[in-house]
Amino acid sequence: MAQLRAFVALAEHRHFREAATAVGTSQPALSGALAALEESLGVQLVERTTRRVIITPLGERVARHARRVLASLHDLTEEVEAARRPFTGPLHLGLIPTVAPYLLPTVLRLVRESYPDLELHVHEERTPSLLEGLAAGRLDLLLLALPAGGTSPTRDIPLFDEDFVLVTGPEHPLAGRTDVPRDALLDLDVLLLEEGHCLRDQALDLCREVGAEAGGGSTRAAGLSTLVQLVAGGLGVTLLPATALEVEAGRTDRLAAAHFAEPAPGRRIGLATRPGSARAEEYDRFAHSLRAVLGDLPVRLVE
Repeated sequence: MAQLRAFVALAEHRHFREAATAVGTSQPALSGALAALEESLGVQLVERTTRRVIITPLGERVARHARRVLASLHDLTEEVEAARRPFTGPLHLGLIPTVAPYLLPTVLRLVRESYPDLELHVHEERTPSLLEGLAAGRLDLLLLALPAGGTSPTRDIPLFDEDFVLVTGPEHPLAGRTDVPRDALLDLDVLLLEEGHCLRDQALDLCREVGAEAGGGSTRAAGLSTLVQLVAGGLGVTLLPATALEVEAGRTDRLAAAHFAEPAPGRRIGLATRPGSARAEEYDRFAHSLRAVLGDLPVRLVE
C-alpha cells in the first residue's frame, strides 16, 4: 500500500520532492518505494530525467488501478472504523406485526434523538420469517415475543412483560371487569389471528390451559385491527396485548376491555440476536436505552 501511495503521488505531482511532501515521507524513501514497486511488478513505471518525471503508458494504466485500490482500502477502513463506534452504520431491525405498530414510534424516537448516526432499516414480518432472516444475516436484530424459538440458536435479551386483555363488545357480561378468571374462556368464542402469528399460538396455549375451544369457526384475521373489528361486529371476543389496547380498541365505541385476575396471562417481549454477534455489547446498550423509554407503556420492565 505504501508503494502504491508513493507511485500515485508521483503520477499526480510529476515531481519527486512534491510527491514525497504529499505523502509525508522523504524523497529517498519515496524513490525506494517506487523502485520496489517496479521490481515487484517487473515493469518500468517511470522514466527518470534530470528535469522532469515521465510516467510510462503502462504506468498511467497502473496508476488508474492503484487509485481504485487505494479508494477501496479507504472505504474498507472507514467501514471498520464505523463498526468500532457503536450505533453507526446500517442496522436491520425486524419486528413482529403485533409489536411494530405499538412500539415502533418509541423505537424510532429513541434512534432519532440518541443515535442519529445509526442507519436504521425496519422489517415487519412474522416470527418464522424474522428468525430465518436473522440466521441468514439478512437481519441484525429482532424485536419479538420471547423465547424466540426457531431452529437456529438466538441470544435473547428481555425487555418487558405485558398482560393479555380480553376485548369484548360493550354489552358483554364481562365488559369492564378487572377480575376475569381464566376459565371464563370456556364459555367464549375466542377469535384468533391467522396462522404464522406467535400471538395466535399464545392465545391457543391459554385456551388449552383451561380446556377451552378457540378459533371462532373459520373466521381469521391477518392483523389486530381486523380482529377487533370482528369483535365490534359481534362475532366473538379476542385477546390483545396490553400495548395494543389503546390503539386498537380506541378506534370505535363498540369495544370494551376486561382484565384477567392476577396472575394475568401475558407475554414477554425482547430483542433477539445471533449468538456471538460482534455488536453484542451495542445491542445490550440499546436494550438498556429501550427499557428507559418504555416505562410509560402498560408493561413491567425486565432487567
